[in-house]
Amino acid sequence: MTGPAETELLAADAAGIARAAELLRSGALVSFPTETVYGLGGDAADDRAVARIFDAKGRPRFNPLIAHVPDVAAVDRIAELTGRARDLAGAFWPGPLTLVLPLRADAGLSPLVSAGLTTVAVRVPDHPLARRVLEAVGRPVVAPSANPSGRISPTEAAHVVSGLGGRIEAVLDGGPCAVGVESTIVGFNPEPVLLRPGGLPTEAIESALGAPLSRRAEGAEINAPGQLSSHYAPDARVRLDAETARPGERLLGFGAVAGDVTLSESGDLVEAAANLFRMLHALDAAGDAPIAVAPIPETGLGRAINDRLRRAAAPRT
Repeated sequence: MTGPAETELLAADAAGIARAAELLRSGALVSFPTETVYGLGGDAADDRAVARIFDAKGRPRFNPLIAHVPDVAAVDRIAELTGRARDLAGAFWPGPLTLVLPLRADAGLSPLVSAGLTTVAVRVPDHPLARRVLEAVGRPVVAPSANPSGRISPTEAAHVVSGLGGRIEAVLDGGPCAVGVESTIVGFNPEPVLLRPGGLPTEAIESALGAPLSRRAEGAEINAPGQLSSHYAPDARVRLDAETARPGERLLGFGAVAGDVTLSESGDLVEAAANLFRMLHALDAAGDAPIAVAPIPETGLGRAINDRLRRAAAPRT
């Protein structure tokens, strides 16, 4: 499959939103911002559009996609939202939470979306542009991160153009993403289980549930996006938990460990999450010298940051 010769850059105005929706309804691929990262949007009911997403990203077909919809009523049309899942939806949607739910038989989604599973990952994003695009399209839109598979996720329109320019029809430029890491994913087995840490801290979910989340077993079959062992990776090699840089390394700092660039000088995990992919992109663009990363606390958004960093540092496949 091939993409367009050029990728349109759309402004974040009524005309840009209308053009993005028109393209999506026609089967084209359009990247748009969410509060987490930029997504690569395609009509979730269009087999060819969904297949083109896998092709543009170089994404394995066994890796499911997240269906994005504008509200809970739209979720109910494609998935069974009951019990604790509905409780979490009420507490955190719209927001950076994805729920893996039983797929309705009459959902009308391409089977590529769920990678042949009987469940579907669904999210209601909390970004005004994303919501307006989804409302204008009028049907579910799959939107994995708008980057080549396994590479650093995009938090600015320029990151999308750099990675996918000429392979997709358009990018809706809504400026930098506020959260900066992908959504937290929760499944049900039948009790809630954390499938991927992300932009909604685990502690907030456990507080809403009044109970701890179960954890996905290491080596379990892939049943949600973002579970590949090597993912979110720059070209440069990554070394974690570095108090100082070794000769030839560049240091990504945090808190008291100052680096060539620093995620948050004050040790603010919200600021660090928002800066993570942007700073990895900048370090990667500056050369191929290895990247050392300062220690990040394993709490709150630190869990999502460390998850992305461990995958970035994993052996490449």
